[in-house]
Amino acid sequence: MRYLLDTCAFLWVSQQTSMLSHAAAAAINDRANELFVSDVSIWEVILKHSAGKLPLPDNPRVWIPEKFAHHQFKSLSLDQDAIYRSGDLPRVHPDPFDRLLAAQAIESGMTILSPDTPLSSLGALRIW
Repeated sequence: MRYLLDTCAFLWVSQQTSMLSHAAAAAINDRANELFVSDVSIWEVILKHSAGKLPLPDNPRVWIPEKFAHHQFKSLSLDQDAIYRSGDLPRVHPDPFDRLLAAQAIESGMTILSPDTPLSSLGALRIW
């Protein structure tokens, strides 16, 4: 299976594994699965860190690549198809980061690992 971690799932895998649900932890720990983190999540982490809302143990430019290497995450680039899809999604959830993540999951045929139930309302397959 191919899974897209939403931003909080990426942060929890990296810092607070106790916050992961049993299903999310099982998906993450199954070596047969491919795990992706979107450029959208990287952008969100950097913005929150620079605004002082997300403390990290190191500069995001160092910390994020270390987490990718340690957990063997793959990068999912944001492409125009996902951007256009984000505008076509139902207006049930206004957060632009979540809308882009849902659009990427749909466009890439991935299931998103997220506790954020509105992602399902946007049409993304989601487990938690």
